[in-house]
Amino acid sequence: MMRRFMPLSLLIGLAALAATGGNAGWAAGLAVVANSGGASISLIDMQRQVELRRIPALREPHHLTLTPDHRTLVVGDTAGNELLLLDPATGAVRKQVPVSDPYNLGFSPDGKWLTVNGLARNQVDIYDAATMSLVKRLPLASMPSHLAYGPDSSMVYVTLQGSNRLVAIDLRRMGIAWNVEVGKAPAGVMWHRGKLLVADMGADYVAAVEPGDGHTERRIRTGRGAHQLFLSPDGKLIYVNNRVDGTTVALEASTLALVRSYAIPGGPDCIDFAPDGKLWITRRWAEKVAILDPATGAYQTVAVGRSPHGIWLNPHAP
Repeated sequence: MMRRFMPLSLLIGLAALAATGGNAGWAAGLAVVANSGGASISLIDMQRQVELRRIPALREPHHLTLTPDHRTLVVGDTAGNELLLLDPATGAVRKQVPVSDPYNLGFSPDGKWLTVNGLARNQVDIYDAATMSLVKRLPLASMPSHLAYGPDSSMVYVTLQGSNRLVAIDLRRMGIAWNVEVGKAPAGVMWHRGKLLVADMGADYVAAVEPGDGHTERRIRTGRGAHQLFLSPDGKLIYVNNRVDGTTVALEASTLALVRSYAIPGGPDCIDFAPDGKLWITRRWAEKVAILDPATGAYQTVAVGRSPHGIWLNPHAP
């Protein structure tokens, strides 16, 4: 039987639901990990560094994002074709909403748009975040993977992992501004100091791209399988995970010069930053999360489900 997908208008009651949830404050010390191969979401006690429990998902959760009001954590279950809406303080599931192939997702800086990348269906969906209605569906070949917005929220940039390209979507006219080749199997993308940084998973570098027309200005070697990149909370370092090499490297944010490399075996993927300065890193091929002390290079591990991917830590700064 064909499954019928409903619009995100079901999310309109989200703010009211959060407001009545009884969690006005932030509970310290909860880590949330999407286990894409295990059809589950792990909740971890950050202080004790132990898994508390696993929330079942339908099939394949990958990425997660916080709503602009910081009251709901949204997890995309791509093969399950649904969003799971979690209480960020407790991890409790508030609602499950049918959505087509939400592999990756993110809200624009101004809170106006929600972009959903459908990697399996080769589509990018743009939703109005106020009404939660679908505004535009753009067929894109192939494998829309990661995304980044321009700081003024007028553009969203999406990597096309299956066709070695980066596409710029103009959110004012809901059309393609440019679509260029950027490197082999591009994955993570970040807006940084007026440029776009793209991690090319099929190569060993991060490409620095001019956002006006998409041309590559330089390439920074980081390691084999450069997959995803993250800016440190103080803005001084950019951490890049090299999945094939099994390393996490730190780049100086202003020059992109290599500062240090850390051995994180098992396919390091996503990172979030703890208030104590440590990096929580998912290891896709190890069923573990590494907790790295960047000052010493030592790390501890927490066992989670199969193929851990996205990670989010609570507390976050409001």
